[in-house]
Order: sequence, then structure tokens, then C-alpha cells
Amino acid sequence: MTPVEDAMRTKITQALNPTKLEIYNDSSSHSHHKAMQGTVSKETHFRLVIASEAFRSKLQPARHRMVYALLKEELERAGGIHALQLKTRTPEEEERLVAQEQAEKGQHVADVEQK
Repeated sequence: MTPVEDAMRTKITQALNPTKLEIYNDSSSHSHHKAMQGTVSKETHFRLVIASEAFRSKLQPARHRMVYALLKEELERAGGIHALQLKTRTPEEEERLVAQEQAEKGQHVADVEQK
């Protein structure tokens, strides 16, 4: 892990108590971009997958604003986060997505009792 990733994980875990939190540092894939020239930070581009009960009854824009507010410092800092991709779900939405992905792959999802 890295300092920015550690800070994100701590803030999100404390505020949202996620049932799922995945943090991907994609910075190395973007280091050649013109906007990144002269940047010494190796922590500029992230993808987050968050499942949390805190997102219940909120639309995606509101969920994203919650995360942006938590990471305000990291987003505003010079050399900080330049790009942040978010996937925000409730635990039930995450469960449905996992079941759908498993069904599409032909993996076992559930047993059905025969009468």
C-alpha cells in the first residue's frame, strides 16, 4: 500500500463502514500523459469499488459526492489525486451483481430444492 491509498482506506472505512472496499492504483498506466509531466507523485489515478449501507436510498451522484467529500484533501493537494473512478453500491446491489456475474460465467449460484 501507499500513503494516499492508506489515507483513502482509513477515511472510507471509518466513515462508510463498507462491506466491500477495493482500491486500485492505476497511476502507472497514466504516467506518460501530458498532464502528468513533471508530477513526482506516483499516486494520481485510482479506481474504487465501495459497497456500503451508507449508500442506501441515495442516487449515484449523491454517493459520489459523499466519497469526494471524504477525499477532499487528497483531491485538492498539489500532486494529489488527479483522477478518481468510483463504483458505489449498497450491499444488496453488490450481491445482485456478483450473482449475475457468476450466472453469466456459468458458475454455481444456488441450489434449488426439488419436490
